[in-house]
Amino acid sequence: MTKKQGATLAHDPYLERERRKYGQPVPSREFIIDKLAEQARPLNRTQLEELFELTAPDELEGLRRRLRAMERDGQLIRNRRSGYVIVDNRDLVRGRVRAAVEGSGWLKPDRPGPQLYLPPRAMRCLLDGDRAVVRLVGLDADGRPEGELVEVLERANRRVVGRYYEESGVGFVIPASRRIHQDIIVPVGQGNGAAHGQLVVTELLSQPSKRRQPIGRIVEVLGDHIEAGQEIAVAACVHGIPVDWPDEVNEALAGVTDRVPEVAKQGRVDLRHLPFVTIDGASARDFDDAVYAEPMTNGWRLYVAIADVSHYVGVGTALEREAAKRGNSVYFPRSVVPMLPAVLSNGLCSLNPRLDRLCMVCEMQVSREGALRRSRFYEAVMRSQARLTYEEVAALHEQRDPALRRRRRGLLKHLDHLFCVYRILRKERDSRGAIDFETTESTLEFDQNGRISAIHPARRTEAHRMIEECMVKANVAAARFLRRHRMPTLYRVHEPPEAARLEKLRAFLAETGLRLSGSDKPRPRDFARLMQRVRDRPDRHLIETVLLRSMMAAEYRPDNAGHFGLALDAYAHFTSPIRRYPDLIVHRAIKHILARGRAETFELSHDQLTTLGEHCSMTDRRAEEATRDALMTLKCRYMAERLGEELTGVISAVTSFGLFVELDEIYVDGLIHITNLESDYFHFDPIGHRLVGERSGKEYRLTDRLRVRVAQVDIDERKLDLALVAHPLDADGNPLEQPRRGPGRRRKTARRSGKYRAL
Repeated sequence: MTKKQGATLAHDPYLERERRKYGQPVPSREFIIDKLAEQARPLNRTQLEELFELTAPDELEGLRRRLRAMERDGQLIRNRRSGYVIVDNRDLVRGRVRAAVEGSGWLKPDRPGPQLYLPPRAMRCLLDGDRAVVRLVGLDADGRPEGELVEVLERANRRVVGRYYEESGVGFVIPASRRIHQDIIVPVGQGNGAAHGQLVVTELLSQPSKRRQPIGRIVEVLGDHIEAGQEIAVAACVHGIPVDWPDEVNEALAGVTDRVPEVAKQGRVDLRHLPFVTIDGASARDFDDAVYAEPMTNGWRLYVAIADVSHYVGVGTALEREAAKRGNSVYFPRSVVPMLPAVLSNGLCSLNPRLDRLCMVCEMQVSREGALRRSRFYEAVMRSQARLTYEEVAALHEQRDPALRRRRRGLLKHLDHLFCVYRILRKERDSRGAIDFETTESTLEFDQNGRISAIHPARRTEAHRMIEECMVKANVAAARFLRRHRMPTLYRVHEPPEAARLEKLRAFLAETGLRLSGSDKPRPRDFARLMQRVRDRPDRHLIETVLLRSMMAAEYRPDNAGHFGLALDAYAHFTSPIRRYPDLIVHRAIKHILARGRAETFELSHDQLTTLGEHCSMTDRRAEEATRDALMTLKCRYMAERLGEELTGVISAVTSFGLFVELDEIYVDGLIHITNLESDYFHFDPIGHRLVGERSGKEYRLTDRLRVRVAQVDIDERKLDLALVAHPLDADGNPLEQPRRGPGRRRKTARRSGKYRAL
């Protein structure tokens, strides 16, 4: 074998990092991949040993373990001749599987690139959330890149919630998650006393294969229905959210109090004299951030102090592994599944008032125009002067409550300074063209039995926006600091809308007489200007909804691609390390720079950050889906007591099979099935987001107002069926006469879209 020059360990650019982590360094992952790429052919382990000139037994064992780890993480796979092949090349792609309801699926690559379609035959061995290596085999009949399974890297489903059934002596569980498309076989003797039709928790004994469905045993019987109080536990289990803490984590935190040891404060900048305050929701218990601002010549000095979680969560510890596994805290109604145990998240790390706390500080100089002139980061000790809520700050600053202002008079000047900074930051945000979507959220009130007693719209105050702008500016400063030092980290990336979405958006806007500027690559400013133009239109909500749905989802990646929605060239999450694992990574990277460390010696490689970013993006989506499921279960229970009532609402989605309606003041979606509309043939127009009756010319459009009756509620399935009473309605809830459309327009719609009939 011909050796390539510079293949010995001395030429490994990451050798120093390897020496810090291991007593006997082995070739770094990056070095192995680079040399395999240079050879341009698979090499087996013996050939790699010769290439790196490794002879000592401990060196050979170290290489063996390194290669096994790289296989496990999907960086390398072995061919039939035991030669190692690099993954993430033109033909082999690794990523996470996202199952579709009909049995097919998609592989979302870890690295930026198109998703690969997985036909049902490939999905026989896979379940939703699994990580796999897939080979690109070409394009399917619809022109989509198609893949075939090469290797399963990681199984995502250990426990599955579903309903147990027995037929012809065979027991099986139908999963509650629609994305798990295979039933789970339950062998004789593994039913744990479950009766036909009961809701159960199943532990998988074996994963699916080409010839066999998954096999499991029932470990818990939840009952015939989801009872009040079970919503959160069931949602967490359905989505695979860890709830219990491992024994080793509990043992590591035994004896921890909420007092910071004096020795931990040494060598830090002392900011206890500054009147920092925390401003959070009324129900918050974990306080990540505190703020303070003071005027300076030609601008402001803004301090954002963030809990120094990385001081307490050591690299490679059981606590760190569990935090990485969870990825983020999950906030359910009335409870939270935290990323860190309560003794840290609510205690020692939380910036509780009038207690000394370790923090990472971002100190910024902001110009009068809101531009970030300078920033610096350092470790400090601080003491919050007050724990304020958004509602309290709004009462102090906006409503000028006299009694409250007397009680908080020592903080009034400092709050005024913060709002001065906010106004210039807000002006700078508008000038750069950041997109603002105002969505309506709800606040729930519960009775003593854990049932919803009332639902109110959540009011967003200037205090919310002020804290948001301070945090955005600190996150921008963190991203710039890391980029300047070329330090590996996780960025929060928001890509521009893809071409297919833009095409649909432009077609929709054309029907409303509007146009999105910016040619094929519109900027955030173009979206912001369009939203300004529709501000006073009666169909504003419709247009904003379609604009929002055209956007891509934000993700965590080590390769910066900017944040489209915020109109920023670099953005990193720095401000919430108690509840987000990527923020903890950003803190470690900043500390590495402060300790004069180089990028090559940082503890995480680019490939590890790629995998970690994909994992955290997944846990972010998982938390959102689990919270939505728990909330929908609670709201369905609330609506079950209102069967037969007539309510008003707005069409929130139009599909080929009917209309989803968001009910006023309840903020829950129900379905009017197409069979419950007038007796007519209906054409679904996906571009115009509407159903059109062929005979009657009746139109049902996104954001139309209507009156409905609550027809049926299924709490376990989280389904709400509605019956149409009147459509359309005016702003006061009175029926309007809808003009009929001409037959020529109807024929045009029929040619463009599918045809459905309400029978």
